[in-house]
Amino acid sequence: MSLVELGNQIKPVILSGVASSGKLTLGNLAGALKNWVKLQDQYNCYYMVADLHAITVRQVPAELRQSTIDVLAMFIAVGIDIEKSTLFVQSHVPEHAELTWVLNSITGMGECSRMTQFKDKSAKGTESSNVSLFDYPVLMAADILLYQANLVPVGDDQKQHLELTRNLATRFNSTYSPTFVIPEPYIPEVGARIMSLQEPTKKMSKSDDNQNSTIFLTDKDEDIKRKIRRAVTDSGTDVTFSKDKPGISNLITLYSIAKNKTIKEVVAEFNGLTYGDFKPAVADAVADYIAPIRDKFEEIKKDKKHLNEIMKIGAEKARQTARKTLRKVYKKVGFLELEG
Repeated sequence: MSLVELGNQIKPVILSGVASSGKLTLGNLAGALKNWVKLQDQYNCYYMVADLHAITVRQVPAELRQSTIDVLAMFIAVGIDIEKSTLFVQSHVPEHAELTWVLNSITGMGECSRMTQFKDKSAKGTESSNVSLFDYPVLMAADILLYQANLVPVGDDQKQHLELTRNLATRFNSTYSPTFVIPEPYIPEVGARIMSLQEPTKKMSKSDDNQNSTIFLTDKDEDIKRKIRRAVTDSGTDVTFSKDKPGISNLITLYSIAKNKTIKEVVAEFNGLTYGDFKPAVADAVADYIAPIRDKFEEIKKDKKHLNEIMKIGAEKARQTARKTLRKVYKKVGFLELEG
């Protein structure tokens, strides 16, 4: 097991990342980023802005560069502490791409073609079906194995990819000798699942074509309030939480997050009131919740010199670990190392 000793405390290694395509949402905050902040005190955390993953879909170069900066700044705005965690941009650590190539040599075509996300996205048309989309689960495996991660936070949509990572690590270890830690899934505390404001049976997504479906962490107060006032609700008027009322249940979840209350407390607070009473309260609460994060983000983003320094420090810290792993891998597969 890969462990890092800090003082008298031994901390397991954990790795996670977000693709730098599009703006981060309230769903990203509730489902992942809030947990990342908590994990910093318990684990040796590597948090990555995954720009290599972003280009599995065609990107506008200038927009990708800006999005990468924005995601990095938002990580810091929500509470990622560069003194506690290693925060870096994926493409600044070339070992990710190098290890991917080695892992490709032990990955079967059938293993990648069975990945659900590849099948779903490639079914949309030939333009979406590129080699990087096919291969990105192997890149994800390289991301994890480079840092000898013990644990990887995963949602339902990534469990299949982590299983591939475990298989490749086991296969490499068996073929060449023990090299990689076999990562385990990290199941965080049950985080709030934020649904689309317009289609509440679907998860809120930063890539949704309908911008009114999604609350972005950069949205202005008036935009947040407008989106929530126009959110789809259900038949009836009672503020109740149930599976057959996904619209109002989603708004109850939003209010519970913004006010740090349980679902039961929210339902009790609005007992006897109607959707007409509840929606404005949700709109105000969510706007107030996001405002300080957005304001801090805007402040961080202005200091480009500081952000560049953070990226340099993070890249060097990440590379120190990544280089050690890659050197072992290169030696074991038979690559020559330059002498002198």
